[in-house]
Amino acid sequence: MTEIAPAPITLRPERTEPVALGEVAAAAGAEVAPDAADVQVTGVTFASGQVRPGDLYVGIRGANAHGAQFAGQAAEAGAVALLTDAEGAALAEASALPVLVVPAPREVLGAVAARLYDYTEGSPQLLGVTGTNGKTSTVHLLEGMIGALGEVAGLSSTAERRVAGEVVVAGLTTPESSDMHSLIATMRERGVATAAIEVSAQALTRHRIDGVRFQVAAFTNLSHDHLDDYASMEEYFDQKVALFQPDRAETGVVSLDTPWGARVVERSGIPVQTITSRDDVEADWRVRTTAVSREGTRFALESPDGERLEAMIPAIGEHHAANAGLAIVMLIAGGRSFDVVRDALAHDGAIPPIPGRTENVAAPGSPAIYVDFGHSADAFAKTLDAVRAVTTGKVIMVFGADGDRDTTKRHDMAAEAVRRSDILVVTDHHPRFEDAASIRRTLAEGALAARPDAELHVVSPPPRAIRLAVSLCSAEDSILWAGPGHQNYREIRGVKTAYSAREQARQALREQGWQAR
Repeated sequence: MTEIAPAPITLRPERTEPVALGEVAAAAGAEVAPDAADVQVTGVTFASGQVRPGDLYVGIRGANAHGAQFAGQAAEAGAVALLTDAEGAALAEASALPVLVVPAPREVLGAVAARLYDYTEGSPQLLGVTGTNGKTSTVHLLEGMIGALGEVAGLSSTAERRVAGEVVVAGLTTPESSDMHSLIATMRERGVATAAIEVSAQALTRHRIDGVRFQVAAFTNLSHDHLDDYASMEEYFDQKVALFQPDRAETGVVSLDTPWGARVVERSGIPVQTITSRDDVEADWRVRTTAVSREGTRFALESPDGERLEAMIPAIGEHHAANAGLAIVMLIAGGRSFDVVRDALAHDGAIPPIPGRTENVAAPGSPAIYVDFGHSADAFAKTLDAVRAVTTGKVIMVFGADGDRDTTKRHDMAAEAVRRSDILVVTDHHPRFEDAASIRRTLAEGALAARPDAELHVVSPPPRAIRLAVSLCSAEDSILWAGPGHQNYREIRGVKTAYSAREQARQALREQGWQAR
């Protein structure tokens, strides 16, 4: 029997102050019937299966159905009103719910959620991170550093949501605006002092952080990705820059490691500090890698005044040192002193591991297997270089590509993978509704075009692929399994089945006589 992966959970505060529907309507820019203006609303959701008594249910047109079709189900669960468009109002007429009608419900959802979950008083300091690569790593590094400072931390990332120690599975990289405001309200209720939040380009495009203002926003880098959503790199970049405007953030920290960083500085509407790990670039802050081993990366951060901070992160690669430096500068930009942060991070182990980022599941004496979330050509290049630097034997790469996502990057991903590895194993990832065999063929074509003499294996499904890779190893070798990282599922034909690359890698090691951790 197929095991279904756990569904993402929306965290909601235990108690909210009721808000009159008339006030909710004002926030949405909608009209409300006079006899419904005093209806009390205590929450908001657009998921009919997550409605709680007192909720405003939001009916939005989806790819396959209109959410307003489920208004009756929402009413039975306790919804007290409906926010939708004109089409939805007609579909929901039988529900007898008071209806607020607006042209585009998603575009006003942030304002509505901000009114219902008003977090202006006593809310956590919000630190937002955007960019192509490094967002998830940076917010997890931030959360670990916040904890090392003795503060109660919160986190929202592609991997998970964390509130004062509670961890739940994430769905979208950045939650929908109703869920985001609910999450922040939950953090406030549980005493979170500072929260690190991953902000995708889609979050800005699709109004997921409307009504949220960050105390500090940060930019990691920009490279080829998401061109299935955006017509060009310029359009993709425009969405990132939108975070660095006064309505979104108070101040910013920008990495100059890619040329796009300088352009963020030029177009920023808020004051920003800059940081780089490159010797050929001038910036306010500088981060340098001092040592890399299988266990992690040591680095030094130099302030504009010449002060120096040294620390160690349990992830390999200069790019992770760059992410850690960015995180530290964000904390300082948020009001903490350099000395306090330096002292908190001085000892090894102060910064916890980043889930699914060059996470080595092998015990000492066994071939290393690094499970990683990287899924772009740039991420492959940086991570393979990092693995090569700590490997005395062969580097074996195992990877697949997402189905129903940006197809224009697949040849570039395969080219970087084959150029920087000794053996390449192409397998499946999330085929979704695409033909998995076709995706594998495209990746193999890209690899052989870049390196015709490569040792290439095309193996499906992934458990067979990782077992083949381990069978090719000696103790001095390393495997990079890129793509799955922290994820606990595979998505095939719309079904998310439970699956852990980390556990598969551990099993493959043990089956062939090696030790796992």
